[in-house]
Amino acid sequence: MMATPHIAQKAPYPVEVTAGKKYWWCTCGKSGKQPFCDGSHQGSEFTPMTYEATDTKTVYFCGCKATGKGPMCDGTHNKL
Repeated sequence: MMATPHIAQKAPYPVEVTAGKKYWWCTCGKSGKQPFCDGSHQGSEFTPMTYEATDTKTVYFCGCKATGKGPMCDGTHNKL
């Protein structure tokens, strides 16, 4: 049985990312540093998802943790 992630917020997190930099998106929803991992998943089946920026720009990380296009928001929060 798969664990269900905690909904951190029902909206995306806009983040200015830097080309070539790696980011670790929280998949459990319990991080205190949303949308990024702070290790709160330890002891669970969740692991952070790595995202490497190809451009310097604003991207929208999923906040509800239900996206089908992780780690980016796909609008699923509108159906929760």
